[in-house]
Amino acid sequence: MTSPASMRFDAHRRAPAPIRVARLLAALIVPVLLLTVLMTVLAGAQQAGASPAAPVAEWFRLGDEALADWSVERNPDRPDEVTLRPRRAPAGPLRRVLVVYPRPSDAYDVAMATMLAVFSRKGQDLAVTAVNFGNDDARGRALLRHAADEGVSLILAMGSESTAWLWEHYRGGAIPVVTVCSKDPVLLGQAAGYDRGSGTNFAFTSLNVPIDVQMAYLKTLKPALTHIAVIEDPQNVSALETQVKPLLAYAQAHGLRVTTLSLRETDPAAELERRMRETVAAMARTDPPLAASVFWVTGSTSIFRQMPAINAHAGRVPVLSAVPDLVKAGEDSAALSIGIRFESNAHLAALYALDVLSGRVEVGRLAVGVISPPDIAVSFRRLRATGTALPLALFEAAGTLYDYENRAVRTNGVSVGRMTVAR
Repeated sequence: MTSPASMRFDAHRRAPAPIRVARLLAALIVPVLLLTVLMTVLAGAQQAGASPAAPVAEWFRLGDEALADWSVERNPDRPDEVTLRPRRAPAGPLRRVLVVYPRPSDAYDVAMATMLAVFSRKGQDLAVTAVNFGNDDARGRALLRHAADEGVSLILAMGSESTAWLWEHYRGGAIPVVTVCSKDPVLLGQAAGYDRGSGTNFAFTSLNVPIDVQMAYLKTLKPALTHIAVIEDPQNVSALETQVKPLLAYAQAHGLRVTTLSLRETDPAAELERRMRETVAAMARTDPPLAASVFWVTGSTSIFRQMPAINAHAGRVPVLSAVPDLVKAGEDSAALSIGIRFESNAHLAALYALDVLSGRVEVGRLAVGVISPPDIAVSFRRLRATGTALPLALFEAAGTLYDYENRAVRTNGVSVGRMTVAR
């Protein structure tokens, strides 16, 4: 993510037109975050979740930093529940926070580690219980009853599925709810607008970037863009509503051709290969050098697991994504991503949670938390594999960079290594 200092510097430079438009749109659409919040997100994200995650439960993993600050309690009779308490001596009684998981996810592990890091740095006396309710209605209802009986002070809805379930079954409830790793609540019909609170017991954060902003950055990479192949999971309703539908509408308004490639995790490898090759062949009929075409991976865990095969069969078409965390070391990385990192969103959600717990603000008055400008992540290795050049404007804007040897050289806007020369 661009640092505040870079944002001030860029304001006095003449950036490419699409990026100037993106910045203007971001400023108009997302008035929610102040510069101080952005600085806190940047400072905190650098410290959260850096180490490899270790299994705490079958569905729950934490890195060494979190485990150093938090003790883990397990009840053998409740395998889908984990409670974390500060290792330091608390200054007073521990307030209870419930984190509702719909299922296991690497993204949720990153978000949880980030929030715990924020709580630790702020010296919060909290007992944080994570529960995987498995998208089961009966389990969810029992969980809410138990939360009321145990005096839970706050619920964190982890992921779009938990948010949707709680919105349907607990809107107007007594316990405040803050959403984490959840997609755009305005596009999902859960919030009336970005600049106002819900007026209920919910405060929303969003993983999405407005489509006009996202496409402005994408056109900086591919000014002659004509064809986008969107890779989607047909069962991920939140991604379809907040990422695919807006892209289809944008494409129709701007004369772009869009192909949707629906992939399920259970699809045989041969089927995935066939459909990828067919899509590349279709692109080549109108774009023979494949210089004006891209694959666009939406935010679905099931698709993330298929990235090695997607890259293997994409040929010279770059695989891009709306999920910055999908850019990483290795051949299963996207070439470039424009979106909101799980850490950035989780850090903001943690700040919202602390505001609510402290009583500084009523939960229903918090505007939708959207981070702007977006996080941009780049893998030079994957760009080189498709013969794609990175414009200087995107190099400057990128908060995360991996070089040609898969080494991180910039993380969260901070240089952590020297770029290797392409060979």
